[in-house]
Amino acid sequence: MDSIITQVNREDEQLNAFNDKGNVEESVTKTKSKRRIWTQYICCWRQNSLSSRSKNGGGSGSSLDGGLSTQTIGQSAGITCNSSQNRYLLPQVRHSDMHKKCMVIDLDETLVHSSFKPIPNADFIVPVEIDGTIHQVYVLKRPYVDEFLKKMGELYECVLFTASLSKYADPVADLLDQWNVFRARLFRESCVYHGGNYVKDLNKLGRDLQKIVIVDNSPASYIFHPENAVPVKSWFDDTTDTELLELIPLFEKLSKVDSVYTILSSKNGNSNSNLITTLTSSSSIVTSSQQHIEDT
Repeated sequence: MDSIITQVNREDEQLNAFNDKGNVEESVTKTKSKRRIWTQYICCWRQNSLSSRSKNGGGSGSSLDGGLSTQTIGQSAGITCNSSQNRYLLPQVRHSDMHKKCMVIDLDETLVHSSFKPIPNADFIVPVEIDGTIHQVYVLKRPYVDEFLKKMGELYECVLFTASLSKYADPVADLLDQWNVFRARLFRESCVYHGGNYVKDLNKLGRDLQKIVIVDNSPASYIFHPENAVPVKSWFDDTTDTELLELIPLFEKLSKVDSVYTILSSKNGNSNSNLITTLTSSSSIVTSSQQHIEDT
């Protein structure tokens, strides 16, 4: 049953504090060059394939992408192909979001924590069918998640991207997102399975990478694009947690810059974790954010 939900446990989280940074950096170095070569190869192969099918009168009803639900919206930043149409995970940008950056938000241990074991104070109880049997999933909302989502919906084109299965994550998102913040929902089938992990490849979204930020508790999820990431600590049940509240000032600032790299890139002398620590260690920031939420 646990394979339905992709999450870390408390022991994994303790190990991540020591191991994740080195593993991510090493893996990124090894994979970047390989991915460029394969991206160009696949892109050109697809163009030749489409051209061949067009000449032979092939239909347009079959999928080249293994059944993934995607929509064509233009070319991804940093990928050059002859084809004027490529398939991406996200639909065209809504008119109301044209001038917003894209925020990719994880679900488990970032916004909520879920368990198949009964939780007395669960915010949601979601029925999930597994092998013909209905199981109850107990879901806890992270403190300040409502305030966080409402604010991010004002500032960003928000996308839920989880490595969990849709049969669990979709109904949880229905209950969690009461304001229709998520413009799209992406699940495990939209991830890239790499090195034993489900990776969220931002190149597949069809948005300018300079205008994408990913919020996730698992460094393995953004291993291809670490400089687009704002890492958050994994949450399980701490009712005093204020992480989401403390991140609001950072995201307000990010929403106004031309490129997220000007703030997040390690080339500017700040790692993401150090930047967040600096911003969130100030009690005045937390106090002002709490006051803003109370006023609204």
